[in-house]
Amino acid sequence: MTKTRTGLGPSLARRAVLLAALCEGLGIRTAGAATGLSNGLKLAYLPKQINNPYHVILGEGVMEAARELGAQARMLGPTNAQALAQEPFIQQLIAERLNAVILAANETVALLPKVRELSALGTKIVAVDADLATDARDLFINQASQEGVGRAQMQLMAKLMDGQGEFAILSANVTASNQNAWIYWMLQELRRPGYQNMKLSKVVYGNDDPVRSREQCMALLQNPNLRGIICPTTVGILASAEYVAASPFKGKVHVTGLGTPNQMRPFVKDGTVQAFQLWNPVDLGYLAAYAAASLSKGLITGKRGETFAAGRLGNYVVGAKGEVILGAPTTFDTSNIDRFNF
Repeated sequence: MTKTRTGLGPSLARRAVLLAALCEGLGIRTAGAATGLSNGLKLAYLPKQINNPYHVILGEGVMEAARELGAQARMLGPTNAQALAQEPFIQQLIAERLNAVILAANETVALLPKVRELSALGTKIVAVDADLATDARDLFINQASQEGVGRAQMQLMAKLMDGQGEFAILSANVTASNQNAWIYWMLQELRRPGYQNMKLSKVVYGNDDPVRSREQCMALLQNPNLRGIICPTTVGILASAEYVAASPFKGKVHVTGLGTPNQMRPFVKDGTVQAFQLWNPVDLGYLAAYAAASLSKGLITGKRGETFAAGRLGNYVVGAKGEVILGAPTTFDTSNIDRFNF
């Protein structure tokens, strides 16, 4: 992950409002004209939670690509990450007859009837961040391979703990397919030689809610043998870092997981968090929008081996089961965190 954004000054809450308001006026023709992707495309991004900082930043990438493509695009969605909170928004999109919808699904089963109804209208469905059933979407834009993320998280935890002691996992929702897949691969990695002195004590869920995540962190810390917490969610890692930073556990319990550099910078600088990982969510949204445009224009269909251009990110190849992978996660620590601004 080498490309970064600078100058992101407004607060995340204000940025979410601004993104949601960008409904109709993104008619700037630049790179889209050269790639054959422009001319009246209408796209929407439906995140898991519109006020989640991670999804706000991902939405910025969608909007950046839309401007280049000369497309109309907007971001809409629920203010909580409950399983069916996205359903009324999918119903709204069904009525709008868009070219493509970029969807980060909270729930991968209960939402399928509405998603399939949307797809049946000819709207291209691009899953991002969390996958859907392959017959309900055209492509899945994955931040990194699920195995790669899960194993990398466990390897980082082992390094921080020197391969010794108990750790816990603070996840998002129990139904979040990406979280569950990452945890599966964490456990597969834990079975490898070299981890025999590490023990997973518990997996808990903060529902991507700051208050609930903080409460779960506090409960985990009641275990006197706990030496680490993996939070594969940007909400969970921030809530945990905030609590540990002001507690007697600072310097004793390692907090790591998936977070954004701008959120985690103060905790890396003060020693609460030694290292954490993520990809660039701006790039993830940007890639998803270019994929949606290529699908809408018939340049690709989602079959394995197809290639498409993704603006400043270059060319990408569609993999097995319609999956496109952005790239490997990056580890952030004191040596590099100031080089990133998102």
